[in-house]
Amino acid sequence: MSSTGKDFTLGLVTGALIGSAIAILYAPDSGSNTRDKISYRLSSYVDELNHVIEKLQSEKEKFSSDAKQKSDDVVSDAKKRADDLIKEAEALLDNIEKKGN
Repeated sequence: MSSTGKDFTLGLVTGALIGSAIAILYAPDSGSNTRDKISYRLSSYVDELNHVIEKLQSEKEKFSSDAKQKSDDVVSDAKKRADDLIKEAEALLDNIEKKGN
């Protein structure tokens, strides 16, 4: 994820937390109810954040795995082409030697 994407996500989560806390604090309710609400909301935000982190980690692993597979394919293709070129060069050298004799 790019730095801008991380900054945006962090800003979004932070803004949601601050906005929720301010809304709860201005609500006409008792202190214990307000604390319970804040505690509940914070735990739900933590659960959501953990879910998002797990999802991002799995996406990272997927992209990492895809990139590794593609690089392995490129290396394999390059080796095959190099072997083919070596065989062609050897065949040309054999033909040159045969014509030279």
